[in-house]
Amino acid sequence: MMPAPAPEWQTSVWLNTQEPLSLASLRGRVVVLHAFQMLCPGCVAHGIPQAQRVAELFRDAPLTVVGLHTVFEHHEAMGVEALRVFLQEYRIRFPVGVDASGPDGERIPRTMRAYAMPGTPTSILIDARGRLRHQVFGVHEDLLLGAQIGALLLELKQGAPGD
Repeated sequence: MMPAPAPEWQTSVWLNTQEPLSLASLRGRVVVLHAFQMLCPGCVAHGIPQAQRVAELFRDAPLTVVGLHTVFEHHEAMGVEALRVFLQEYRIRFPVGVDASGPDGERIPRTMRAYAMPGTPTSILIDARGRLRHQVFGVHEDLLLGAQIGALLLELKQGAPGD
């Protein structure tokens, strides 16, 4: 089965970056997209620290960690200003996009829906050609994530078969 192109992100605001990010702007780099909510215990305890470790450990690699704040519950408590404070308090330095609200008042945000995420935390790996390669809901084991990232970086270095 051939990997499919990853859906483009639909965001309303970007934090920790000068310009909005897109999959097209990150072509040629492996992307680790971490979808989270700041009031999600699994995100705060596991997902966000893991994303921060990946950003630090792979800082010299052709890899970009991107956060996606995708709010599907408690909308009133998780606005952009609260998110700014959260990012500062947790010292999150990687770029974070705010998932655009669902159409016609739907509770599920647009990017979350496009990726069929069942909830947060969700880890998504996108290869250097912009293709969705792995998607894990819940805790993504460090060793497995590292192996998957390593395989995608090796593909990039060697040129993926069938390019």
